[in-house]
Amino acid sequence: MANAQQTPVLPGELGDVPGWFPALDQTLFTWFLQRQESLGQRGDLLELGVYLGKSAILLGRHSRPGETFTVCDLFEDDAPDGANQAESSKSYGSLTRQAFERNYLSFHDTLPQVVQGPSSVITDVVAAGSCRFVHIDASHLYEHVHDDIGAARELLVPDGIVVLDDFRSEHTPGVSVATWEAVLNRGLRPVCLSTQKLYGTWGDPEGVQEELLGMLRGRADCGLSVQEAAGHRLVRVRYRGMPKSQPRPQPKRRPRSRVRGIAVDLLPPVVTRAVRASLKARAGGG
Repeated sequence: MANAQQTPVLPGELGDVPGWFPALDQTLFTWFLQRQESLGQRGDLLELGVYLGKSAILLGRHSRPGETFTVCDLFEDDAPDGANQAESSKSYGSLTRQAFERNYLSFHDTLPQVVQGPSSVITDVVAAGSCRFVHIDASHLYEHVHDDIGAARELLVPDGIVVLDDFRSEHTPGVSVATWEAVLNRGLRPVCLSTQKLYGTWGDPEGVQEELLGMLRGRADCGLSVQEAAGHRLVRVRYRGMPKSQPRPQPKRRPRSRVRGIAVDLLPPVVTRAVRASLKARAGGG
């Protein structure tokens, strides 16, 4: 019985994955990414800080052939400084790379490019000017967020979108300071603000803002307000009776057999992928 209790249970839908990714932000992520795709904008995707994979799973659905989706997280590694280590131990003690990979592979057949280490290494891995969408959700400490924003600016294409998590949460003042400093002094232009995240660009926000406003005004489940501050138009979006999570699209894979389900639940991700490949080959041959 003890072993059965320790068996990991794979998520069946996005809402089963632990983490903080409200339905409103799922809607906004999807809209920005689909807009880029409809306009034929090319570029890689990047997430700094993945926790257990909730937002990464959605992002991975929008990585097209020829594009690379990269995620970066410390996972079990030590943080680069004492303050960051204390933060990591307090908030993310249960995070492991294996748990992230297991969750991600419940929705995708292959992993993204995984960088295990501090976000400060990301510009050594991802090419400058290569990304169309960057999600920053790593450290909440001012110094680290400041540098992550600088990295995003270097890595994004001219009209790329950066998303900053926890920019106005009461327990993350360092994120707030770094975010608004970037708006006031580093050329970041807000596109919209959700309850949890700021969506911005170093390009011209007017076109994407107008399209976004058109979409939001047609939705009864979103509250909307527009304000002006320091020369910036701030589009604020909030919940209005939206579900806690968006329904997950139908999986591409056939439903698992009971035997396959048990195997996947018990094995580590690298072995899980081998089992999946073997079963797929066997199904094709029989």
